[in-house]
Amino acid sequence: MDSILKKIHKLILDEMTKLNITIDSITWEQEGKYNYLKIILDKESGLDIDTIVEATNIINPILDEYDLIEEEYILDISSKERG
Repeated sequence: MDSILKKIHKLILDEMTKLNITIDSITWEQEGKYNYLKIILDKESGLDIDTIVEATNIINPILDEYDLIEEEYILDISSKERG
């Protein structure tokens, strides 16, 4: 799965950079009977919900186009928590 996560990072990096968003982490987690592809994003000025929605609307079609993950999963895109 690590190689797939690295490919996903490469596929979305340019588009996130255009929005001045950094990719903090991409992980694959299984919780109960569900699989989650978790993408944590960050931005110097912080991320609001509108920016997360915009990023999701960019990332989701890329993931659909390349279809790298055979298993069913829930895409979970969120912002890095700040202390």
